[in-house]
Amino acid sequence: MRLRGKVVLVTGATRGIGRGIARVCAREGAQVVLAGRTVVAGEEVAREIAADGGDALFVRTDIDKESDVMRAVETAVTRFGRLTTLVNNAAATHLAGMPGRGDAALGELSNDVMAETLRTNLWGLVWCCKHAIAAMLDAGGGAIVNVSSGVATKGAPAMDAYTATKGAMNALTRSLAVEYAKQRIRVNAISSGFVETEASSTLLADPQRRRWLESIVPLPYFGTPDDIAWGCVYLASDESRYVTGTVLPIDGGYLACPA
Repeated sequence: MRLRGKVVLVTGATRGIGRGIARVCAREGAQVVLAGRTVVAGEEVAREIAADGGDALFVRTDIDKESDVMRAVETAVTRFGRLTTLVNNAAATHLAGMPGRGDAALGELSNDVMAETLRTNLWGLVWCCKHAIAAMLDAGGGAIVNVSSGVATKGAPAMDAYTATKGAMNALTRSLAVEYAKQRIRVNAISSGFVETEASSTLLADPQRRRWLESIVPLPYFGTPDDIAWGCVYLASDESRYVTGTVLPIDGGYLACPA
């Protein structure tokens, strides 16, 4: 019960990594607010958490709308009395990762795709942090965990919009950590490597892409949502009380590999 007494808001909580984070945080004693766009999936996750003995509430939230973000934060405070923890997991992943999804090399990148990526990955991040920080100040402190990506450090082809916004996330992580440290708000990020989810199954179904992914990850297996979730538990818990401004790689050694 490492998160007993914490109230955690997780964005993008209806599937994949976000779903895993929400379930593990609840298992560790946190009261969890699930923020996401898909009502059916969000309510399903809330029921799963309740069936496991946890306490969770789904709030339909599109983080590219500031009013939705404000409502999610307000709901957390109204329902659970305060907000202590924010996990910024939601991102416009549907635009990146494979040819044809929209993200591309800068020379071929459309303004519409760049604008949508910025709206979700950067403006959504800014709004979530802005309104969560206000609630955390009222609570006497808190922790923010941003789910970033190794491509922000190492770079990746045909993902210039996604890479740029994750680089901005890492920079904002450090800036906010310094800005709010004296008010007892810690801000850290996780540099995620390749994680097996339903959304990534298409990539793995292509033998050539699977071999390429296996070649860039030193460990002989890919990550799971729980691998990222346990990193979030550590950074949200009092165990990491002296940790702020870091970008923690959970990537199977991807960033350690020179190639």
